[in-house]
Amino acid sequence: MRFKPSENLSKEDVQSGLKLVIADGLFAESMVSFTGGAFLVAMAIHMGASNFQLGVLAALPTFSSIFQLVSVWLVRKYRNRKAIAVIANIFARFPLIIIALLPFIFSTSTSVSVLIFFLFFHYYFGSVAGASWNSWMRDLVPTEQLGTYFSHRSRLTQSLNVVLSLSIAFTLDYIKAHYPAYEFQAYSVMFLIGGGFGMLGILMLAKTPEPKSMMVNDNLFLLLKKPLKDRNFRKLLAFNSSWAFSLNLATPFFSVYMMKTLGIELSYIIAFGIIGQLSSIFSIKIWGRYSDRFSNKTIINICAPIYILCILAWAFTTMPGSHLGTVIMLVVINIFSGISTAGINLGIGNIGMKLAPKEEAIVYLSVKNMTVAFFSTIAPLVGGLLADFFASHQLVWSFEWKGDGTSAVLPLVDLKGWSFFFIIGGVMALYSLRILGGIREQGEVQKDKVVTYMRTKIRRSVVREAKARNPVASLRRAMMFFF
Repeated sequence: MRFKPSENLSKEDVQSGLKLVIADGLFAESMVSFTGGAFLVAMAIHMGASNFQLGVLAALPTFSSIFQLVSVWLVRKYRNRKAIAVIANIFARFPLIIIALLPFIFSTSTSVSVLIFFLFFHYYFGSVAGASWNSWMRDLVPTEQLGTYFSHRSRLTQSLNVVLSLSIAFTLDYIKAHYPAYEFQAYSVMFLIGGGFGMLGILMLAKTPEPKSMMVNDNLFLLLKKPLKDRNFRKLLAFNSSWAFSLNLATPFFSVYMMKTLGIELSYIIAFGIIGQLSSIFSIKIWGRYSDRFSNKTIINICAPIYILCILAWAFTTMPGSHLGTVIMLVVINIFSGISTAGINLGIGNIGMKLAPKEEAIVYLSVKNMTVAFFSTIAPLVGGLLADFFASHQLVWSFEWKGDGTSAVLPLVDLKGWSFFFIIGGVMALYSLRILGGIREQGEVQKDKVVTYMRTKIRRSVVREAKARNPVASLRRAMMFFF
């Protein structure tokens, strides 16, 4: 195990490093599965968290990214991204183990504030580590393999998340049904296990080689101005910030909405998330391949409108007349959300790495992350503050048919509470796509040409599989055609 950057890495060193990065990703995903997402929301609600506190929890991961400036300063001073990432991750993941002890130290009412306090340090040091890691990966992963490699890594981590999330959800539901007095302690055990997995991930990261950084030795503030003076990169910042604000106004509250408004059980919520992840797993490979072949911008242009429709559809999930109808609607939304977010997240991450100059990658990516973090942080806080206002307002639009002494009412629109946020977020996301059109990316191909190419290729695959009498493969290809 060595922390000194290497002047030249052999192909064997690079391949070994890429495998270790995947191993770290699997351990990190295990950590997140036990300590984040719907489980964290459920834990906070169990503690009695208010809507504003839920908004703070949703904002913490993005708010802490503002402090990536610390990472830029550290990398310039010590020129060792690996050491910075490893040490910062140790400080980031240790608070999870402390959080596991909260039920035994503080009362339930006090624990929410203490939880937020320690999670702040968890996300703060995680953002410092993340900035160094991004620059490190920019040099370690070959540029022509960015889409393929990170799509493969995402498939593995998401597959693991599916298995763990489902197992944890069933375990929690069993404890709540048979041992409700131990529910709080169950969350503590989850954080303890998650913290342990996080530490194992650090060991993998510590073994990963680091190419020598080529960062320009300029004044820090002059460096930070360069991404803002870069016209093309500035457009990327505008798009990414607008998109992040639109999404974070609505998406952090999906779990809260299902729990409080729709009355959906935690196991169902986790199941919906798993459906979305499975859709993402099955589709991300093709997005990775096409992003390398065509462009990340094109993939975003294809996937973003689908996801916007999914956000808008959330506003109408209260309209079905039965619980089964709502569940079916949520399943469909999560399927298309998973397919579209796979391409969007891959494209946004890779286009930032691609447009950032190699010598100044950490500066460009840190400015990008900090700018996006600012808008991502504001959005859920605004949502949390306005939640009570929208909770007392409702917009109803229905169609009534009367005749022969009878009447029938057909509801067309029934918006209340969080539904308003979903509509506003979807409309704002539509505006973001106008900004995306001004970004220039090398190798960019028009969206319509890529869609035509994908349809032709998939249609041929479907015909080939059908002739080979392989109905399962043929059905899978056909699904990819329509998606």
